[in-house]
Amino acid sequence: MLARVANNLFWMGRYIERSEHIARYLSVNYFSSLDAPNELSQSRQFMLRSMLFMVGEPENDQEKILDEEKVLYNIGLNPDKGYAIINNIKATRENANSARDLISTELYEAINRFYHFVLNYDVDFFVKKGLYDYTTNIAERTSVLRGKIRGTLLHDEVYAIIMSGINIERATQVIRIINAKYQDAKKAKGSYGNVFANSFEWTTLLKCVESYDMMRRFYRKAPTSITTLEFLVLNGDCPRSVMNSLNQICTHINVLDKAKHPHKDSTAFLVGKLQSKIRFMSVEDIEGDIKGFIGYILEDLSQIGKKMEKEFFNY
Repeated sequence: MLARVANNLFWMGRYIERSEHIARYLSVNYFSSLDAPNELSQSRQFMLRSMLFMVGEPENDQEKILDEEKVLYNIGLNPDKGYAIINNIKATRENANSARDLISTELYEAINRFYHFVLNYDVDFFVKKGLYDYTTNIAERTSVLRGKIRGTLLHDEVYAIIMSGINIERATQVIRIINAKYQDAKKAKGSYGNVFANSFEWTTLLKCVESYDMMRRFYRKAPTSITTLEFLVLNGDCPRSVMNSLNQICTHINVLDKAKHPHKDSTAFLVGKLQSKIRFMSVEDIEGDIKGFIGYILEDLSQIGKKMEKEFFNY
């Protein structure tokens, strides 16, 4: 296939995954604040600042009173904001259009329905009482798209490119969400013991990435900073963990690069290097310097994405 088309497939996968994580972060934070156990976590201003921080537009003026409807509109449906969910869906469709002959009719039709749902969503309804309906539809429709990708495409190079994009974006978004909730946990502390480790924000974090129930099943206790970070970073069996995403990326990159011994300047080498680094890391290392860990892993994931584009999609 043309390198340009391969690049479109890669970014189609990334935009699908990005849309879901932003939508779920909006929904979980908004509705979790309604029954949070402490005053700060219940604060609408605190919740809105967390949303803006996660999408990369933090509000640094602590005295400013944020307009709830404006923040929700900007993140959900504002076509002038690059991070808005509506623009991610538009980009998904544009990239799908450019690779129409390589994807199934079922997948393309699902993307098209998704696009028209978002494009025609009533803004006034969304900002006043449509947040749950909108974000739930985004999450469900992205799941449908992933199902169509797995269930209707040949599991060949096209599939490997799309899934590489999905998993790179998933790892990136999970780390961004960890970063946002880490900042929140420092402010909204728990009421007993280690107030940072027992913050309600760790529960919210797990719900943002659909991992709360399985984490409780795995550890059989309430979430803490240690168990949450271990589950979402190091546990290869958790489908939302960084380790699982890296394992998936490695599998799909091997379809594109069949070299037994990857060159040190290749995508496969970078992925394997980060995979090994995470595999032999302890959760105590992560918690001891969460900010430093977040910084270098985001940089490593960015480098993997750039290297993949340069190696396979350069045109």
